[in-house]
Amino acid sequence: MSSSWIGHLYGISILVLMGLFLGIWAWAWSRHNKKTFDAAARLPLEHDRLSRQCEEHTR
Repeated sequence: MSSSWIGHLYGISILVLMGLFLGIWAWAWSRHNKKTFDAAARLPLEHDRLSRQCEEHTR
């Protein structure tokens, strides 16, 4: 009898976690986040560019 409610609890938790995953996935791929993620993707490149400028300035 007790294993029945545990199975239901597992099933509900899987559905909740799957819904959470799909919600985060949809949010990450939505169009209104494109600018933010593009800017974040350029951060390492900007850091390299700024580092080179600092090195050239100190020479």
